[in-house]
Amino acid sequence: MNNLISIVTPVYNEEKVIKRCLQSLLSQSYKPMEIILVDDGSSDRTLRIISNFNPSSTKSRRGREFPISNFQLLEQNHKGPGSARNLGASKAHGEILVFVDADMTFDRDFIKDLVNPILDSRTIGTFSKNEMVANYNNIWSICWNINRNVPKDRMLPPDYPNQAPVFRAILKKEFNKVGGFDATGEYTDDWSLSRKLNIKSTLAPGAVYFHSNPTSLKEVFKQARWIGKNEFISGSLLRKIRSLFLYNLLVSILIGIFKSTVTGQLSFVVFKIIYDLGVFVSVIRSFFQEPKFK
Repeated sequence: MNNLISIVTPVYNEEKVIKRCLQSLLSQSYKPMEIILVDDGSSDRTLRIISNFNPSSTKSRRGREFPISNFQLLEQNHKGPGSARNLGASKAHGEILVFVDADMTFDRDFIKDLVNPILDSRTIGTFSKNEMVANYNNIWSICWNINRNVPKDRMLPPDYPNQAPVFRAILKKEFNKVGGFDATGEYTDDWSLSRKLNIKSTLAPGAVYFHSNPTSLKEVFKQARWIGKNEFISGSLLRKIRSLFLYNLLVSILIGIFKSTVTGQLSFVVFKIIYDLGVFVSVIRSFFQEPKFK
C-alpha cells in the first residue's frame, strides 16, 4: 500500500482559482492522500466556495467517487503563506508533505512523480522543473516571461539546475526537525527550509504542473508589489538603493523599448513601466517598515 501523502495549500483570496485547483488534486492517480487547505484570512468568496465544494461527499456530478481519504479546512488571521503552511503541516497525518499553491493545477501523475524519489529513499525532498504556464497566450503573461527571459510556456528557464531552494515535497520528519518554514510572511519564506536544513531539494523528473502568470496590468502591478518585498530587492540598504536605480521610470522605459524592439512585442513597454512601478513602490515603502506579507 502507498504511503499517505499530505497536500498542504495556503489560501488567500483565491475565489477565481481554488475550485480548479481542488478538482485537479482530486483527479490525481496517487492514492491515498489528504488535502489540507489553510485559509489565511480571505476577505472574498474563497471560504464559501471551499465549503460548497465538499469533496467528502461520495459522488461528483458524473457519479464518480472522489479518490480522497481526508479533507481539512483550517483558518487563521492573515499572517502570510509560511505561517499557513506550518499550520497545515502541524495537522497533517502523512509521512510526506506536499506544498502547492491555490492557483496551480496538475498533471494527473504529478503527485506520484513528485514523491517517487522520496519513496525510493533517494532524497528527503523534491521539486519539479516542469512548471508550465497555464495562460501562455495572454498578452501580459507573454510580457511577464519576456521580462524574466524564459520561454512563454514555462515558468523556469531550460537550463535551470537540478537542485532548488524550494521544497515542493519533503519528508515530514525532516520538516519537523527544523521547525518548518520561517513565518515572517516574506516572499522567500518557502526558501527557509533549505536554509535551515542546509540542503536543497532535488529534481523529480516528469512531475508536470501548471501555474498562471498575471493576466491584467492590475495583476502585474499587484504581483510586482509582492516581488518588490523580496529580501534581494528591498532587504539591506545597499539593495534598496540599487533597486531604486534599476526600477526607476527612465530605466524602465529604456529597457521596455529595447526588449519590445527585439521581441516585436510592443505591449512590453507598458508592461515594463507598470511592473517596475510596482517594485519601486515596494522598495520606497520598505523604508517605512511596510509589512512583508501580501
